[in-house]
Amino acid sequence: MASPAHDPGPALDKDGVRLTVDDAIATVTLTNPAKRNAQSPALWRALTEAGRLLPGSVRVVVLRAEGKSFSAGLDRQAFTPEGFDGEPSFIDLARGGDAELDATIAEYQEAFTWWRRSDILSVAAVQGHAIGAGFQLALACDLRVVADDVQFAMRETSLGLVPDLTGTHPLVSLVGYARALEICATGRFVTAEEAVNTGLANLAVPADQLDGAVHDLASAVLAAPRDAVIETKALLQGALGRDYEAQRAAERAAQARRLRDLAGLGE
Repeated sequence: MASPAHDPGPALDKDGVRLTVDDAIATVTLTNPAKRNAQSPALWRALTEAGRLLPGSVRVVVLRAEGKSFSAGLDRQAFTPEGFDGEPSFIDLARGGDAELDATIAEYQEAFTWWRRSDILSVAAVQGHAIGAGFQLALACDLRVVADDVQFAMRETSLGLVPDLTGTHPLVSLVGYARALEICATGRFVTAEEAVNTGLANLAVPADQLDGAVHDLASAVLAAPRDAVIETKALLQGALGRDYEAQRAAERAAQARRLRDLAGLGE
């Protein structure tokens, strides 16, 4: 009788973040539904660590959250004079020098940056509220599948701040400057229907079908050869920064690499 397969358990489970790996698919889960997965510097460090722990076998990373809300955004404790235990408060940070403040925000941004690495494809499964930092975390991924109850909102401007967790670039790329400005300046909710219609989300499904839809999408990605997906992602990521002729040249170079590899002539 064969022994049951060994479950190594999560590769990371701390500060509201859990990372599990199943061969080519890694899942990063926000695990504090009691606080609607509100975010803190400790959670951001855990997200950064999750990215560093991904084994080379991973091709798809799924970002999901427990509970009814994906993430209600920054934990309001950050705005109190006490801040978080063991952390400088935002008031303390504001009193520091420019270089120190810039370095601290850059460290926070690392939690939102690695999702667009060329060697992986990331998919956010988003339900309920995705507010502020929650919206920006969903935007950090390559693709978004949303539940039909999703409510995106960029509330930073309403609080006298700006979105600074890498969300502005993908938002403008997805919906255009005018709509991105309107969404940020008003702080209004973006529903599932608008998200799909504007390209903010790839697909909207009933909430009880969200995990299944994401699994189907991940399986479809894994059906294609890894190197072809990596090359295609790199081509598309660079397209907006190139003119037409430069993009043509990039396509030729990428295809030449693929043909040589398929012919067994790659380096």
